[in-house]
Amino acid sequence: MIYVTTETVGGKEIEAALGTVRGSTVRARNIGRDIFAGLKNIVGGEISEYTKLLADAREQAIKRMLDDAHRLGADAVVNVRFTTSQVMQGAAEMLAYGTAVKLK
Repeated sequence: MIYVTTETVGGKEIEAALGTVRGSTVRARNIGRDIFAGLKNIVGGEISEYTKLLADAREQAIKRMLDDAHRLGADAVVNVRFTTSQVMQGAAEMLAYGTAVKLK
């Protein structure tokens, strides 16, 4: 399924908007990553464990959003956006959302 951050899909015409679709996941840090991250914080540099954690969360949120769009019979999702929020100490939600559309 096509998903884009723009209002339109290049070379395609939108026939109908089917509604908002979303996918989310909540991820928590773990003690092993926190210890290594603490050491990285002292010397500086990218904390690759957290980078991978967030990348995995984004991919899962996208998959769930596309599954939601598929249930509506969509051909594409436009205006895709991401947001995060802390839901408790050490845990955050990654949310992907957009508008499911039917293409001509």
